[in-house]
Amino acid sequence: MNPTAINAPISPSTRSPLLCHFLTPLPLRLSNSQSHTRRRYRASFPRCAATPSEQPLVVSNKKELTGLQPIVEKMTPPVRLATSAVVLAASLATGYGLGLRLMGSKNIALGGAAVAGAAGGALVYALNSAVPEVAAIGLHNYVAEFEDPASVTKEDIEKIASRYGVNKGDEAFQAEICDIYCRYVTSVLPAEGQSLKGDEVEKIVKFKSALGIDDPDAASMHMEIGRRIFRQRLETGEREGDAEQRRAFMRLVYVSALVFGDAASFLLPWKRVLKVTDAQVEIAIRENAKQLYAERLKLVGRDINVENLVDLRKAQLSFKLSDELAEELFREHTRTVAIENITSALGVLKNRTRAVKSMSLVVEELEKVLEFNNLLVSLKSHSEAANFARGVGPISLIGGESDFERRMDDLKLLYRAYVTDALSSGRIEENKLVAMSQLRNILGLGTREAEAISVDVTSKAYRKRLANAFSSGDLEAQDSKAKYLQKLCEELHFDAQKASAIHEDIYRQKLQQCVTDGELSDDNVAALLRLRVMLCIPQQTIEAAHAEICGSIFEKVVREAISSGVDGYDAETRKSVRKAAHGLRLSRETAMSIASKAVRRVFTNYIRRARSAENRTESAKELKKMIAFNKLVVTEMVADIKGESSDKEPEEPVQEKKENGEDEEWGSLESLRKTRPDKELAEKMGKPGQTEITLKDDLPDRDRIDLYKTYLLYCLTGEVTRIPFGAQITTKRDDSEYLLLNQLGGILGLTSKEIVNIHVGLAEQAFRQQAEVILADGQLTKARVEQLDELQKEVGLPQPQAEKVIKNITTTKMANAIETAVNQGRLNIKQIRELKEANVSLDSMIAVSLREKLFKKTVNDIFSSGTGEFDETEVYETIPSDLSIDVEKAKGVVHDLAQSRLSNSLIQAVALLRQRNAKGVVSSLNDLLACDKAVPAEPLSWEVSEELSDLYSIYSKSDPKPAPEKVSRLQYLLGIDDSTATALSEMEDGAFSSAAEEGNFVF
Repeated sequence: MNPTAINAPISPSTRSPLLCHFLTPLPLRLSNSQSHTRRRYRASFPRCAATPSEQPLVVSNKKELTGLQPIVEKMTPPVRLATSAVVLAASLATGYGLGLRLMGSKNIALGGAAVAGAAGGALVYALNSAVPEVAAIGLHNYVAEFEDPASVTKEDIEKIASRYGVNKGDEAFQAEICDIYCRYVTSVLPAEGQSLKGDEVEKIVKFKSALGIDDPDAASMHMEIGRRIFRQRLETGEREGDAEQRRAFMRLVYVSALVFGDAASFLLPWKRVLKVTDAQVEIAIRENAKQLYAERLKLVGRDINVENLVDLRKAQLSFKLSDELAEELFREHTRTVAIENITSALGVLKNRTRAVKSMSLVVEELEKVLEFNNLLVSLKSHSEAANFARGVGPISLIGGESDFERRMDDLKLLYRAYVTDALSSGRIEENKLVAMSQLRNILGLGTREAEAISVDVTSKAYRKRLANAFSSGDLEAQDSKAKYLQKLCEELHFDAQKASAIHEDIYRQKLQQCVTDGELSDDNVAALLRLRVMLCIPQQTIEAAHAEICGSIFEKVVREAISSGVDGYDAETRKSVRKAAHGLRLSRETAMSIASKAVRRVFTNYIRRARSAENRTESAKELKKMIAFNKLVVTEMVADIKGESSDKEPEEPVQEKKENGEDEEWGSLESLRKTRPDKELAEKMGKPGQTEITLKDDLPDRDRIDLYKTYLLYCLTGEVTRIPFGAQITTKRDDSEYLLLNQLGGILGLTSKEIVNIHVGLAEQAFRQQAEVILADGQLTKARVEQLDELQKEVGLPQPQAEKVIKNITTTKMANAIETAVNQGRLNIKQIRELKEANVSLDSMIAVSLREKLFKKTVNDIFSSGTGEFDETEVYETIPSDLSIDVEKAKGVVHDLAQSRLSNSLIQAVALLRQRNAKGVVSSLNDLLACDKAVPAEPLSWEVSEELSDLYSIYSKSDPKPAPEKVSRLQYLLGIDDSTATALSEMEDGAFSSAAEEGNFVF
């Protein structure tokens, strides 16, 4: 055997980082006295590789006996024991006799006996010590006689041991047993390039039991084989040899794990001795188990049965393969079996020279796949399914190692072929529907993909049945054609809506054939009606088909007519339009709708060019082109579509009901009057353009108004021509431009009200610009009124609008003036009341903040008036009402001012007292009393009480004499008791003199 056959290293994914640093394999450990002898019997590895049919010999040649070994080999244990005794006794006797005879001394005789006895004992020891070696050689030669070492039994080993009188546990004998076991394991493992067969574990376990070798000794032999594999791997420099040694080691690990079972984890220290990780060991077990299980699956074909599945389950467990991997391998195997038929079917299907019979071969192969799939499905629901191999179930080509996921188009062809065969008889059976569903799952087609194929094939079958029913007259003979068609759908399991779509398609094809010459004859109409009745096509569908097919033809005619331009719409073009409009049997509404789309598309191009024009004049020219196109082409085409004479006046569009005010505006505005020309001008301009096709729904309202306004300004200002040096010449236009303006309004889809609003808006804008100049200061005099009247007549603005503009201008100017007066403090509450009496709306002219500011100023004036009066009704109700401010907020303002002014009035009165200003003192004390009326206060405090007395004295004796209630309230506020008040009233006026004497006038 080649050594490399058992020295394959572990794959790169399982290689340990220290895998290249294994220790040199150690020889079998023997005693010192026999190590040189036993080394010859270490396990050897023949250099020749065994063929798959050969079983290599464990012991290829016999060993020869040397020295005393032939003598020992012939002795039985009793003879050997007797011989030993005889030799020892003879040695003693000979030594004693020679000593006594030669030396004549007894002591020397005893010495000679001792020497001779020692020599004899050495001979006896050598004889007995050779027994284990002889027994080992005997065992070796015995095994060498067998061609198959597995024939050796445990009894044979025991007989050899008993023959030589040795124990099986003897070191030399046990070493030979281990050596034979090691050789046997090496011979059982696959040779280079081969895989495990599955019977290796059984052979090794049986031979191990026959030899009677213990598990630890047997495990050490497995480790020894592993060491030798890695040592030879280090000696091998070739990449292929290295890979093969990895595989050999993985096979050794796997076989060893199965031989020793659960004890392998501690009997085989791969990690400690060879630096192989647990993960690498698991990978070795997994990969070899998968290989063995895959080989076992190859023996199972499409005729799989219960017994096969049970055997596979037992094999999986014996191979230590997980359920997940077993299920994956089984599914891959069933997929492979199905792929054989699928590949054969594809080969037939793609054969360019295939005959009609070849389609039956394709279906036959697919039926085999379905039969195999049904067998697996039935086995999955078997009562003993728990004991079956894992993975029994429906087949699917998707997944695994097959490339059918990238060949989905081929699978679709197969599915289409099967569906076509199922519908070949013109109907489909229930069992075929089930088979189609199973085939779809097997091929891995999506629901939508399979349905699309089924619908396509079924549609063709339905069309075929329908054609036969037409040609044979069966359909026309039916009383209820709807029931006949429904039955046809049921036989084919075809959706009624899809059948209706086919009916519509057939009708459309027939309609397209009928209109090839551009019109529908009476015979064509009758044929279409017959087809519609037989296929039960709804009227709505018929109208839609005519609108699309006939409409496309009519649209083409309309486009050609429009593209001919203003000068190209001649009699021939009009004839083609009339022929298409009436010959295609289109309704007037449908024909007008088609023509409207084409015309509005042209209108939109004109509008686009008008918007992009450089100035108003160029924009107006583009709009005039559109008006001319509408009058000369569109109007004539509309008449041709309706079948009217071109000389007949077009129908006027229904005008909205005008209100009285609107009629007055039409009569007062000059620009509006001109859009309604007199009879002479109307005859000169000819018939007006059509107004049925408009841009009302194509343009926003703002864009339509802007376009109308652009042309209106062009009518008002005329054409402006620029000349050198920055000058320009304005050419006025005649009233015919206003007639074109009216037609433009119809094209844009503007209502009468919208047109009036545009004219009024422009007139109002012009009037406002000049009126603001006239009323620059906001003053409306008689001369200015006359000037504004003349301006109104010139512009043509109605009187109500003119008055509204004048009022807005004057109101705005007045509001600015009032606001300025409030900010500067030049406006009081009296003037406010006068303005309100003059019907001036102060709420809109003066902001709330300014009105609140004016109220605060008015209240402050009341508190500083020096009268001492405070009218609550006036302050809390009348003034807030005049200023239109919140009453509660006004009260808050009054209270805040009163509290702040109360103390300030006292300080001001004392200051004036010190200045000897008696009149000012009285005025300040009146302000204090007014604040007290607004917010009743407590008695006030002051550091110099004499000054308070002087204040009271001056106020009580002032002229004119104040009211008693004011004097009494002042007495309370200044904190003066009644006796002091009486004394002060009786005293002469000496307040200023006494104060001067005290000299307390400096703060």
